[in-house]
Amino acid sequence: MSMSYKKKKISLFELISFLILTVIGVVTIFPFYNVLILSLANHGEAMRRSVYLLPYSFDLTSIKTILSEPSFLRSVGVSAFVTVVGVLVSMTVTTMGAYALSKKSLPGRNLILGMVLFTMFFNGGLIPYYLVLKKIGFVNNLAVMILPAAVSAFYLIVMKNFFRSIPESLEESARIDGAGDFYILYKIVIPLSTPIIATFSLFYAVDRWNDWWSALIFISDQRINPLQIFLREMLVSFNNSMLSAAAASAMENKRTVYFEGAQMAAVVISVLPIAVLYPCLQKYFVKGILVGSVKE
Repeated sequence: MSMSYKKKKISLFELISFLILTVIGVVTIFPFYNVLILSLANHGEAMRRSVYLLPYSFDLTSIKTILSEPSFLRSVGVSAFVTVVGVLVSMTVTTMGAYALSKKSLPGRNLILGMVLFTMFFNGGLIPYYLVLKKIGFVNNLAVMILPAAVSAFYLIVMKNFFRSIPESLEESARIDGAGDFYILYKIVIPLSTPIIATFSLFYAVDRWNDWWSALIFISDQRINPLQIFLREMLVSFNNSMLSAAAASAMENKRTVYFEGAQMAAVVISVLPIAVLYPCLQKYFVKGILVGSVKE
């Protein structure tokens, strides 16, 4: 049996689009690639080469130095705590709020939705915001990175629309069997909402892990600085006082640790948790966002 295959002709538009997207992809990926190469460079290679396009060396000294640094490990622990607790708080409040607002029988529903939408366009300004949080004791308190931004108005509205897409007959059947609102939410609605919950859990995790602005404004105690503040200080105004005596001495002597390599190693390590998490939850993105955005 003979089979004939027709070759698909590639149009000029498709070819140009492919080339443009390829160039954009390379330009986007190259900075990350360059950071990885620099993090693995040793001091000798760094002194001989000004441009890194290929991995000329594979030296883990910079990474080992950063991983042995107490201040770096402490900042990682702070960011991990803020991320885990922040995601739990945010998803709990967002899920419960979205479920309540998805019910047209909720008293004052339109007023509450209007107040939520209002926060997306207007705010009180930085100075009143700072004074209010200072008044309630959030200065030099990790709660400032968790509670004020516990709910995203956009995420809340999208999740509310997603809940509206769940057939009401399921909840009505559960109510006939005597189930209450909390039971229906946690036993019926949440299991059916895995895509939207996984998607927004990841979004909240990225927001918390990358948060530096709240810490920069409200936290002056270096013992509770998150990872992003450590990286900011290390990359923008790096000085040996940030490191332990052993690491600072090694960098000053320029024998074992490549100065810029240590900076890039810190960046690589900080990116790894999110880089590992993204592929695991990627399959939920399209379904979670699209279904939540088109339903009323």
